[in-house]
Amino acid sequence: MDQTDVGENMSKRTEQKSQAREKAAALAATQARAERRRRVLIAISAVVVVLVVIGGLVAVRLAGGGKKDEAAGPSGTADTNLISTLASIPAATFATVGSDGVQAAPAAITAPALTDGGKPKVLYIGAEFCPYCAAERWPVTVALSRFGTFSNLGTTHSAAADVFPNTATLSFHGSTFTSQYLAFTGVETTTNEQVNGQYAPLDTPTAEDQKTFDTFNQPPYVKSGGSIPFIDLGGKFVGSGATYTPEVLAGKTQTEIADALKDPANPIAKAVLGSANVYTAAICQLTNNQPAAVCSTDVVKTAAGKLGKS
Repeated sequence: MDQTDVGENMSKRTEQKSQAREKAAALAATQARAERRRRVLIAISAVVVVLVVIGGLVAVRLAGGGKKDEAAGPSGTADTNLISTLASIPAATFATVGSDGVQAAPAAITAPALTDGGKPKVLYIGAEFCPYCAAERWPVTVALSRFGTFSNLGTTHSAAADVFPNTATLSFHGSTFTSQYLAFTGVETTTNEQVNGQYAPLDTPTAEDQKTFDTFNQPPYVKSGGSIPFIDLGGKFVGSGATYTPEVLAGKTQTEIADALKDPANPIAKAVLGSANVYTAAICQLTNNQPAAVCSTDVVKTAAGKLGKS
């Protein structure tokens, strides 16, 4: 082999080695890019999993299923069993509870008749965050259920950050009341959840209902002005604040509260049904004592003596 052939062979081997190094470098670069993609995909998957978990927790919270609210029961639409229980309390249970234990009651006022569609009107103004409203919706609902039928009643609880936190209750937001004897308007001005430090708005009273609130929710008609819940019964009676302490409902769900009303010896029944008897007596004065099966009972006649003077 002459000198020229040796040189050519060396040149070829050098070129082959160079090509091999280039291929190895290209392969390493491809593998590096694949590894980076794999790591990015893993990171993205982890973020997605976290977001799904957070979304699930938020959904549970909004549905009222968080542990914090379990004691208060769910928020949503009241089930038929709950509504049925409130509307079917035996007359004997009302009679046994009576009204002797009632410490506060609506006061009689002199004012134009409050009506709607030619019927006497009961106006309730409250808010879902308010624990005193939470307590008072129970006797108001029970009393009205003796004169008509509710549909689309809600369930909610008072604010977690207020006194008597998470008091289980109903909500009049979005509900309707049907009766041949009277009309009912239930206004829930805010929710029980804060947005930017304020409870989120819910229902807005009509101009007439707001005027009724502003006029009669102050002395001399009520002891202290501006309190909620406020209730006007046909322009004949008004009440402001709860008729019993929300403490009696502490730790109970809506179902447990409703079930307690079946036992006249239960403190919840004594508080709720006692106040309901007084509200019933006031409503009977709006309906000309109709229906007679309710208004002619001794317990209702006795409860009328609890209605105060403004």
